[in-house]
Amino acid sequence: MSRNAKINTLLLLVVVALAVLPLALGMGDHKEEPFTGADAQAETAITELKPDYEPWFSPLYEPPSGEVESALFALQAAIGAGVLAYYFGLRRGRRQGEARAGVDAGPSGPDAAEATGAGGRQPSV
Repeated sequence: MSRNAKINTLLLLVVVALAVLPLALGMGDHKEEPFTGADAQAETAITELKPDYEPWFSPLYEPPSGEVESALFALQAAIGAGVLAYYFGLRRGRRQGEARAGVDAGPSGPDAAEATGAGGRQPSV
């Protein structure tokens, strides 16, 4: 197994552990909604500290349910990941293309003069 494959396997195991351990250890069992987002937790904390607080902004679109909100968030994350993957893939492809173009072009610089003759010209046949 190559070094990259070992690193990728280790990273995959870490991601799986981060996803499974909170569920397996029962974290959040004592809560009504165990895995709420930071927005919901902030709203709860604000209403506990200052019950008469009124938000100064309301959302432009309120999804009909939590499932739709989660699906829209997942779609947003997928689009962002796709844009990043495209960008990094494009950069890598350009770098590989430049490397191949440099190899295909042949020698250049001071060594090229030696390869073509003393004057830098191709010998005539």
